Amino acid sequence: MSYLIRLILITLLFGINAATAQDDANLRGNQGLSQLSINNFRITQDKAIISIRLPEQTTGQSSISVNGEDVALRFSNGIAQLPSDALMMNGLNFIKSENSQKLMHLRQDENTQVVSMKSIPLWLSIVPPLLAIIIALVFKEVIIALFIGIWSGAVIAGGFGLGNIGGVISSFFRVLTEYIVGALANADHLSVILFSLLIGGMVALISKNGGMQGVVNSLSKYARSPRSAQFITWLMGIAIFFDDYANTLIVGNTMRSVTDKFKISREKLAYIVDSTAAPVSAIAFITTWIGAELGYIDDGIAKIGIEMNVTPYAVFLSSLKYSFYPILTIIFIVIIIYQKKDFGPMYQAEMRARTTGKVSSASSDNPDEPDMEDLTPVKGAKMKASHAIIPVASVILVTILGLLITGFDSLRTDLYGLGGNTNYESWGSIWSDLALLTKGELGFFGKLGSIIGASNSYVALMWSSLIGVIMALVISTATKTMKLLDATHWMITGFKTMIPALMILTMAWALAITTDQLHTADYISAALEGNLSPVLLPAVIFILAAFIAFSTGSSWSTMAILYPIAIPTAYAVCAAAGMGDAISYEILLAVISTVLAASVLGDHISPISDTTILSSLASDCNHLDHIKTQFPYAMLVGIFSITGITISIMLGGGFIICLIIFILCILALFFIVKMIGKVVPDGEADPV
Repeated sequence: MSYLIRLILITLLFGINAATAQDDANLRGNQGLSQLSINNFRITQDKAIISIRLPEQTTGQSSISVNGEDVALRFSNGIAQLPSDALMMNGLNFIKSENSQKLMHLRQDENTQVVSMKSIPLWLSIVPPLLAIIIALVFKEVIIALFIGIWSGAVIAGGFGLGNIGGVISSFFRVLTEYIVGALANADHLSVILFSLLIGGMVALISKNGGMQGVVNSLSKYARSPRSAQFITWLMGIAIFFDDYANTLIVGNTMRSVTDKFKISREKLAYIVDSTAAPVSAIAFITTWIGAELGYIDDGIAKIGIEMNVTPYAVFLSSLKYSFYPILTIIFIVIIIYQKKDFGPMYQAEMRARTTGKVSSASSDNPDEPDMEDLTPVKGAKMKASHAIIPVASVILVTILGLLITGFDSLRTDLYGLGGNTNYESWGSIWSDLALLTKGELGFFGKLGSIIGASNSYVALMWSSLIGVIMALVISTATKTMKLLDATHWMITGFKTMIPALMILTMAWALAITTDQLHTADYISAALEGNLSPVLLPAVIFILAAFIAFSTGSSWSTMAILYPIAIPTAYAVCAAAGMGDAISYEILLAVISTVLAASVLGDHISPISDTTILSSLASDCNHLDHIKTQFPYAMLVGIFSITGITISIMLGGGFIICLIIFILCILALFFIVKMIGKVVPDGEADPV
């Protein structure tokens, strides 16, 4: 079955033949104490002893990866014993060599110490996410779909109960006790939950104290039509570039009243919010993404094994010319806004909103649709935009300050670790010595990017949201708009509005734990390996990264998995093809940019993506409606992106070539919208 899945994936996605197995001739015969290359192996058990067996009689030493750690092996007559301390008893073990990988579940009897072994086909690793996605799309119920997906993953990870039906039943309860609790036990996840709850409380307060209505009144001077309202939403999405979570929740919550006034569908609002948040954060010079991106790039370059004499930040900046998907996505929004045209499910959603005034298709009692309660201003509230602007501005400013504080603190620790004698208590001393932590001198933006990259964005977001809700409380009570008791009530009401989407988010995180346990991304990567022309490598990696991000719901995990593989692979493929240094470097840059861009695409089309869920939440949009309407737009831009990258590399790459291809792609997207799009009438705006 695994070979059938592999063949289908390769045929559909690439149309290339799987790579033939490497020659095993070096394994044959007596190898003495030479270092063996393990290209194929099987695992056997003898009571409590787990062994690796090679196809031929082989003697020598080698190593193999067990659960991510290298384990030394000594073969005698084709058999090497795995050390018991390297294995996880009563759990999954991922054992991997150069071209072979196996997933085993081991369970040891407490009394006899006999080990039971269950081999789990790796193709089963894609079942949990795909099952969750299919059930959600068919039955239009996200929480149940995610629960079933997690349960299926728990059953598979448990070795199917090792033949015991009780194990399958116990997996049902492990969904809660192990996976959901595990998702909530993650400090970063709790930070996102707290940030979201506090932002929900702030939004409720600035809505009830008249601040949000004041913003609507102020923006109405500039937002005179659906087109201008959408453009202002786009501008806000570009302006809040430093973090995708902050971008999504602030823009979605702030602009919802404005877009509702002009009868713009919640689906359109969610699309603009989602398609500016991650793309802008992914390619901006100074964001909360930059640290992870630079770390992945640095690790990948280190695996090449040569000195490139260039900093990861410089590599990142050079790779931006191949960032077709993020840039084209941002521009595509402007195209559809300018032409006042939509197509597919988005056109239907917009026509519903314009003609009936129903900005959301979901009924209020649908648990998949966040219910924002009645947040109209209280009686006697003054419609002052400052009541909303001050808390929102506080969130933005404190986030930036928090990023700087935590970034400098982190770099101070790193500098002290180098044994420097300088007193790094001041930010100026840290700033001046940043070159000690890099491979060369950095300019202003390079240093600023290093600081933001080293920051703790989750801490900064919690600080900012706390200050934001406190400012909203103070304004609401100090202006005597509400009593403290009433303000507290509405703050808690704001917390409650976030619960439905946060449940979905938590379930998605729990599902991600199963895909990590089952090594879904590793299986997909191995299944799609093949013989490739170097110029096609970026296109192949684009599809692979998008598929992994779609299946796992996480662009960050996709980058973490693919960067260490894709970067050295790109260099090796180019070297094997005898390509020159210039074109090889361009292909390397294209691969680096492609992993990032395609991860964002996979995120956009995945119902289990955290940022996509948050976009639905912030826009108060039915989550599946958001996925359904965004999918055609994301895929259209994705097709042009992969085409643009491939043509650019075929023509030799470089800034000028990429710029020309960018312009051609933009023109093509413009005329496609013009031809297949349908005009959405403005209609009459609701009174303020």
